[in-house]
Amino acid sequence: MDATGIEDLFAPFGRVNVRRMFSGHGVYADGLFFAIFNRGEVFLKTDEAIAARLSAAGSKPFTYTHGKRGEVATSLWALPATALEDEDELREWCGLALAVALRKAVAKKPRAKSAGAPASRKPARK
Repeated sequence: MDATGIEDLFAPFGRVNVRRMFSGHGVYADGLFFAIFNRGEVFLKTDEAIAARLSAAGSKPFTYTHGKRGEVATSLWALPATALEDEDELREWCGLALAVALRKAVAKKPRAKSAGAPASRKPARK
């Protein structure tokens, strides 16, 4: 599937941008990476709670083979096939994945210095 087809697939969720990524396509909403289309499947960004829900729905994690480590599972999990036929389900799963992407992006931002904290100064030279 090409980028336009992937954008159409996500249309019920909202406007997305698609960029080539590895051997697939990264899917972005509001500038945040939240999914990948690879090997004919959609894989969503997850945290432990959402991964558990996807596992209960019969989903599997995205894996790749690394020379020395063998098969490596990622925090991306397959979108349940039923979501491709049910727009409400698609919106729900994608919304959860986008929320994870937002939480992870906020967690990565460096904390701003407190306004009340004194700036460190070098001692004055005499």
